[in-house]
Amino acid sequence: MKRVLILDLDNTIYPVSSIADHLFAKLFKLIDENLGEADRQAADKAKHELTRRPYQHVADEYGFSDELKQQGMQMLRNIKFEEPMYPYEQYNDLRRIPIDKFLVTTGFTKLQMSKVEMLNIGGDFKQVYVVDPEQSNLTKKDVFQKIMQENGYTKEEVLVIGDDPKSEIKAASELGIDTFLFDPMNKYTNAGVTYRAAHYGDVAEIVMK
Repeated sequence: MKRVLILDLDNTIYPVSSIADHLFAKLFKLIDENLGEADRQAADKAKHELTRRPYQHVADEYGFSDELKQQGMQMLRNIKFEEPMYPYEQYNDLRRIPIDKFLVTTGFTKLQMSKVEMLNIGGDFKQVYVVDPEQSNLTKKDVFQKIMQENGYTKEEVLVIGDDPKSEIKAASELGIDTFLFDPMNKYTNAGVTYRAAHYGDVAEIVMK
């Protein structure tokens, strides 16, 4: 039986696509102006990746110039999202499970916390952690270990839920923690995970095992 759920935020609790155009409009314009003219395909891929991965990682992978990377970081570190946001309807399946829950998300602290506020989900969690690469070298793996140590959970009592096999799922797997990959588009059929589904309907049953 599980005692705790650790959840990712972006594309796990809500779809980033629902806010991407509004949130990233200025940044996407900046990328188009700096990268798009030379390599339109790379610019489009980079913009897509920004809806699911930290800016710094995308900037490095797609060869943003130092100037472009710094301009983007300056823009994002000061953003707060203040428009209405809505979680996936099936997030309520997780909300109703009566065990401890933690939120662990990567990104700029001010931006990620503003999303938590606009989604009105802060009260669902015992604690919210933002893994901010600009402020700390801590990783999600480090935070998972911290949560277990500070709360007395064993790895067998934890279930990590997320959408990215290379982020929170990988971190949890390296610690021997069970994972649940939320895969609504059926993109990761070969991912090495404990559980994978396009919905959260089975999580309550998994928790009771």
